[in-house]
Amino acid sequence: MINRMVVNNLARRPVRTALSILAVVIEVVLIISVVGLVRGLLDEGARRQQGIGADIVVQPPGASVFMGLSSATMPVKMGDVLGQVPGVTAVTPVYFQSFGGLTLAYGIDLESFRAVSGGFQVLRGRTIQGGYEVMIDDVYAAENKVKVGDTRELWGHDFTVAGIVEHGKGARLFVPLATVQQLSGSQGKASIFYLRVAGPQDLGPALARFKSMLPGYNIRSMEEMTSLMMAGNLPGVKPFERIMIAIAVVIGFLVIFLAMYTTVLERTREIGILKSLGASKGYIVNVILRETVLVALLGIGLGIGASLLLRYVVLHNFRTLAILITPGWLLRASLIAVGGALLGAFYPALRAARQDPIEALAYE
Repeated sequence: MINRMVVNNLARRPVRTALSILAVVIEVVLIISVVGLVRGLLDEGARRQQGIGADIVVQPPGASVFMGLSSATMPVKMGDVLGQVPGVTAVTPVYFQSFGGLTLAYGIDLESFRAVSGGFQVLRGRTIQGGYEVMIDDVYAAENKVKVGDTRELWGHDFTVAGIVEHGKGARLFVPLATVQQLSGSQGKASIFYLRVAGPQDLGPALARFKSMLPGYNIRSMEEMTSLMMAGNLPGVKPFERIMIAIAVVIGFLVIFLAMYTTVLERTREIGILKSLGASKGYIVNVILRETVLVALLGIGLGIGASLLLRYVVLHNFRTLAILITPGWLLRASLIAVGGALLGAFYPALRAARQDPIEALAYE
């Protein structure tokens, strides 16, 4: 009986019900998609670092694990010293330079990079040979509709696309190390060294040796570096997630509060009739909260669907982006949406329950 009353009440006010559901949809989409985008980009970047195949990473003092935020450099000749440490089989210097926002290009020495990473899988064209040539990965090529032989402007110069390679080797664009050093005025400098060791048993001793040789430098195993890049381990990500969740909850709270408060005012006489027939305060609160829960559930279902659709559209049209949607965050967003809706309906429900039946019946 109560459930039928709840459904009928919502159906009688379709516009208000639709707006309330829309507020929950926006709340859910904000939580799932925005948080998922941040986590997706971070986790995808960590996977591309792992794809390089290095075991140890050496960065200068003060460098960040987020390479686009770091400009510190080291002499390329340090690689010769690093390569002499027992257990090290390959060392490659990389100079990274950002362009077009957060997109990174790696300046690489092709032979030493191949020794560390195992080389590129060339899908079309060839590898870079020198000068103003660039290799791009297949994801960047597909998103920007670039083909072999095209010209891309990087740092004010035209680069010819020499080849398209399989993604997953750190950056999405690769240019000759000497070229990017010259353009940036950093001849003989490197931003990072990737090192490979002979086996797992050599990793610990090599790390210890490097840390004693280079005090103050950021020297990490690749496993440690990629773990620091994961969203859950970054100090700035959790506050951002809390802010987005707070904004989403405020949106849901305000819309639900206004909708249910107005509903209570419009149904004053109806509430008076129910109370005159013996309905208790708990019964009135139960009706209002059930309406809210139904609105929240409908909004959650549509919000999850909208988030999945948005993810598909983003990945289909912007392949360099990534949105990570996990069952855990779907559940968390659902619980937050229900909690925010109930919070918004709590005062209107109490106000309805406290109404005097005589005054309610006389309400015009």
